[in-house]
Amino acid sequence: MAKCFQMSISAIHQTKSPFCCSTKLLVAPIKPAIITPLPSIRTFKGNGGLIACSYSVNQVEVVTACSWTELVVAADKPVLVEIWAPWRELCQVIDEVAKEYAGKALCYRLNIDDYPNIALQYGIASIPCVIFYKNGENIEIICGGVSKSTLSVTLDKYLD
Repeated sequence: MAKCFQMSISAIHQTKSPFCCSTKLLVAPIKPAIITPLPSIRTFKGNGGLIACSYSVNQVEVVTACSWTELVVAADKPVLVEIWAPWRELCQVIDEVAKEYAGKALCYRLNIDDYPNIALQYGIASIPCVIFYKNGENIEIICGGVSKSTLSVTLDKYLD
């Protein structure tokens, strides 16, 4: 429990449309980090609210078809999006890059099983795959296993 922190939940917001649905936990008073809804997340209710253990907290947020335009296309920083699936192990290198580039670039994950239309839109036929965005445009796609140094060199090209 020493590696856990406590958050109070002020509200639950649900969005439903013909194209997507999402549930957001609105956390108050501050958000110490991004909590991603990955299979490894460990949360449970405590006396004062939700408790999340630190190993489930990282810098990589999950992007959806609903949040794609807001988080990826409209971003004011370079964006790296890992395309993944639950049946394939997550690329831990993305977590390392996200921590290293915090404040300079944004890193997201998109579950291809949940949003196959985005993969079709970009011609992605295999995973893992990483899409780089800057100023609202897709600037580079790298498919296959990729090293931290390759991701860093690519991100460095697009930093102002």
